[in-house]
Amino acid sequence: MHEVTVSRFVRAPPRVVRRALTPEATIQYEGSFEVHGVEETEDGPVVVAGSRRFRFALRFETLDDGLFYEQAGEAGPFDAMETTVTVASENEGSRVTMRSAVSLGLPLSIVTDRVAAWKRKGELKRALDALAVDVE
Repeated sequence: MHEVTVSRFVRAPPRVVRRALTPEATIQYEGSFEVHGVEETEDGPVVVAGSRRFRFALRFETLDDGLFYEQAGEAGPFDAMETTVTVASENEGSRVTMRSAVSLGLPLSIVTDRVAAWKRKGELKRALDALAVDVE
C-alpha cells in the first residue's frame, strides 16, 4: 500500500468541522463517487458509493478527533483503501489532515499503487477544499 497525506487550515472551530464531516458528506466532498445510501450497523455507518457501473461499501468509525474509513468487501476501485481524517484546533480555526493508504492489488505494485495514491491525493485535496467552502 502507498500512503498520501494532505492537510489544510480551515477557518472554523473543530466542533463545526467535525459536525460537517459526516460519512456521507466526506465521500461527497471527495467528488469521485455518488453516495447511494448509508446503512447504520453495529460496527458503525456503512456508506454505499459508486457510479452507474458499480457500487462498493465504505465502513466508517468515529474517532475522538475525526473519522476513519476503509473500503469494505471485495467490490470497489481498490484492492485496499483506508483513510483517517483528523481535526485539531489551530489559530482560531482547525487543521484538518487526511491520510490515506491505497493498493490496487495489481502486478508492478510499486508503480500502480503510486499512481493510485496520486489520484487519491487529488481526491483528498478536493475533499478539504469542499469542506472549507461548506464550513467557512
